[in-house]
Amino acid sequence: MEQTFEKLDRTSVPELDKILGVPFNVLNDGFVRIIDYMGSDSSIVQAARVSYGKGTKKLREDEGLIRYLVRHHHTSPLEMCEIKLHVRVPMDCWRQWIRHRTASINEYSTRYSLAIDAAQDTKPDAWRLQAKSNRQGSEGFFELDKGKILSAREHELQELARTIYNERIEAGLAREQARKDLPLSTYTEAYWKTNLHNLLHFLALRMDKHAQLEIRTYATTIGSEIVSKWCPMVWEAFKDYQFGAMELSKQEIEIIALLQAGDANGARALAVKFGFLPPDGEKIKFNLERSEIEQKLVLLGIRPPWLES
Repeated sequence: MEQTFEKLDRTSVPELDKILGVPFNVLNDGFVRIIDYMGSDSSIVQAARVSYGKGTKKLREDEGLIRYLVRHHHTSPLEMCEIKLHVRVPMDCWRQWIRHRTASINEYSTRYSLAIDAAQDTKPDAWRLQAKSNRQGSEGFFELDKGKILSAREHELQELARTIYNERIEAGLAREQARKDLPLSTYTEAYWKTNLHNLLHFLALRMDKHAQLEIRTYATTIGSEIVSKWCPMVWEAFKDYQFGAMELSKQEIEIIALLQAGDANGARALAVKFGFLPPDGEKIKFNLERSEIEQKLVLLGIRPPWLES
């Protein structure tokens, strides 16, 4: 029996079409802009329903299906949507970016072209202190007077590095070698193409409050300015079930169940059993997993029983 197929038009998202190629400024001289995209919320619904026909097409039912997919981590329909971004980003930030290997990347080549004559600068009030409990993070800021000194020295370093780079180029040194002493604050550019599933994973990690501020700024821009317009149903579901949600381990559930039952001593005993707390009488030392549990309990309106009153 011969099948007939309807003629299809290319999926288009008017709100996204309005900002194709438009740069969203990030940091002092960075940007993110859309080069191309494929798919939309409706593409995800279409892919999810291919196994049992057309089904229903009401907007409310489409939204319900998308929320179900995101809630239960059914990711393959989200992979039907792809987006290509053009980004300008400092090299130290880019190093974190490309750790997400689930993308196609083509980066600006400083072997072939001159290095971009721009570097990320830091305002005097934006120099951050090293976090005491997180070796890879920061907390708090330097005093403004110290920040002014740091910003001035930063400017001196960037100017000197660029001057030496230009001297090498003018002397005829190979670009691949002339670039080696440029600071990591130097901007690079790249085309970055990924599907929606992997993009949401990137955003979940890089929009998180523990992510480095610079890449968090890029991720927040991509999410709020681009994904929210591209696939608004997915974006809302992502915020509800992933980014704004909480994951509980089996151990955490057991502790919370006892606390909700009013058994604070039992919850504390479990915390000792799981290694989150030392045995009674010993000094409580920092424990990263316990700290994360405490943050979750506070969000749930539950005071951890081992904290001092």
